[in-house]
Amino acid sequence: MLRGAVARRYAQALYEIAVAKNTLEVLEKEMKGVAEAIEGSRELQKALYHPQVLPGQKKELLKAIFGDKVSQETINFLGLVVDKRRENYFSGIAAEFVALANAARNTAAASITSAVELGEEQKQEILKVLTKLSGKEVDPVFMVDPSLIGGVVVRIGDKIIDGSIKTRLATLKSRLMSKTS
Repeated sequence: MLRGAVARRYAQALYEIAVAKNTLEVLEKEMKGVAEAIEGSRELQKALYHPQVLPGQKKELLKAIFGDKVSQETINFLGLVVDKRRENYFSGIAAEFVALANAARNTAAASITSAVELGEEQKQEILKVLTKLSGKEVDPVFMVDPSLIGGVVVRIGDKIIDGSIKTRLATLKSRLMSKTS
């Protein structure tokens, strides 16, 4: 089965539980946090993804790390994922779950990267334009990447709007190189 299909199936099951128990926002926050923690720790990834570490040990590890930080529903879900030997899908499951939660709220997650820190007025203007373009409320994450030189790169859903000077220079370079060849 395709990796995305597996992640979607598990995310859909968790989403249905969250809606039934009216815990969507809590579980979404917890899933984001757990996914970030796993993605940010090489040691945790090694333990979770290693085939010789027994499922019981993996569940105990997850409970020790997240037990006092997340709800019992999230701990149970993590245990289920480990029992089914799908722990390497966890980041995808979390991303799919967040996408389902965003769709339910008519919200779109957006990653906005600029060359310099944006002022509050600039952020609000960008959000206004993105809300108008997407037809949804935008949940932004602002980042700074000086390598862009100038401009902004926006990722919203499966769309990328690249208005960076770095990309414009690369495009100009490739055009010049193709004309001189």
